[in-house]
Amino acid sequence: MFVFLGRWAITRLRMGLKVIMTIIQAFRDYFASFRQGRAAIRMVFLKQVYFTGWEGANIIVIIAVILGTVIIAQVVSLVGDNGSLTGKILVWVVLRELAPLLTAVIVIARSGTAIAAELGTMKINGEIEALELLGIPTERYLIMPRVMGVTTSVVILTLYFVLTAFIASFLVASVGWHIPYDQFIQGILSSLGIKEILVLLTKSLFFGMFVSATCCCYGLGVGRSATEVPQAATRAVMTSLITVFLLDGLITYLSSLSYF
Repeated sequence: MFVFLGRWAITRLRMGLKVIMTIIQAFRDYFASFRQGRAAIRMVFLKQVYFTGWEGANIIVIIAVILGTVIIAQVVSLVGDNGSLTGKILVWVVLRELAPLLTAVIVIARSGTAIAAELGTMKINGEIEALELLGIPTERYLIMPRVMGVTTSVVILTLYFVLTAFIASFLVASVGWHIPYDQFIQGILSSLGIKEILVLLTKSLFFGMFVSATCCCYGLGVGRSATEVPQAATRAVMTSLITVFLLDGLITYLSSLSYF
């Protein structure tokens, strides 16, 4: 039992260090790309932003509208038509917690599996070896644009989620319960400060970096068998989910200690 737990812990520690090194290498390659291969890398980056950000915006809108409606209905049923308190709860619940968390989960489900499966398939088909034989650095051409593209998309989608949820909440509160506009806005502004914005941006940045790097590591870790591709995609999704929840708890805890 202890041997199994020890092996499991060592494996997870190695993967965690590998993910962190992948993120650091991605930022190094980002600045190095300004000197070489800029056009080709930019194309991969834009494709990743299009797939993760643009094509994922529709589901973000749907989830945000539903979430905003449900939260408003629950809050009003508990505290009545208190517009100021309703706005504060939206900031505490949606902006600080649910928006970055649900955005990361959606990105994992859509783009995480795709990245792991794509890189795994490329490795099995020998495409990565072919790139290396041509002198193309795979870290700079394959990993860095995906890490940067997913991270950028997660930040933008998180902000989009917050705005959509707030607008939907206001419309529902105004039409359904006739909550005054000024009370609603006052509640949001009174609880929205620099700390809340920093927490939101920190979570979305870290979620994007760790999700993309984790999926890249699992995709490139595929061997020679085609059956390893779906297994790698599954492991990438599960590890990314666990990582996101751990990071969410850690950042929330640190923010409560006024480190932000």
